[in-house]
Amino acid sequence: MEQEVGARLRTVRTRLGITQRALARRAGVPSSTVSLIEGGRTNPSIGSLKRLLDAAGLSLAEFFSFDLQTEAQVFFRADELAEISSGDVSYRQVGVGSGLSTLQILYETYQPGSDSGRVMLTHEGEEGGVIIQGRLEVTVGEQTRVLKAGEAYLFKSTTPHRFRNVGDAVCIVVSACTPPTF
Repeated sequence: MEQEVGARLRTVRTRLGITQRALARRAGVPSSTVSLIEGGRTNPSIGSLKRLLDAAGLSLAEFFSFDLQTEAQVFFRADELAEISSGDVSYRQVGVGSGLSTLQILYETYQPGSDSGRVMLTHEGEEGGVIIQGRLEVTVGEQTRVLKAGEAYLFKSTTPHRFRNVGDAVCIVVSACTPPTF
């Protein structure tokens, strides 16, 4: 079991493109702990493992369920984008379930009059997007602008923000967020 936990942790860390020291720093554990776990020389406590996985943006369930032998998927057909929210606002995510990416990419569809909610959103990180079709009102802090196809936004997600389709047609947005929020 120690070997499997170590191999899984090494896979997670290398897919994130970070060093043992960087992962340890993020998790608040000694860097020697990461080295010992990855080398199969120690079995981490659940608390230590949870801190490491939180730092990697991964749940315990995701950590133990991904296939170590499978190469990371690079290309995705339209039907492989996973619906993570549906209704008047649809979010389809690239690479859902891998839990090993520090970047979340969404294909968003807003029906006319729909919005991201009355309460402004806030979370850690940054996000940006490009309007592919339609018109989208984007509010970031005290700034509001209606963007049309070809226009884009980029901001720190700690600033309260909201999205609303103010047009008569469906609005399509391709967005990215880091770290993932869904």
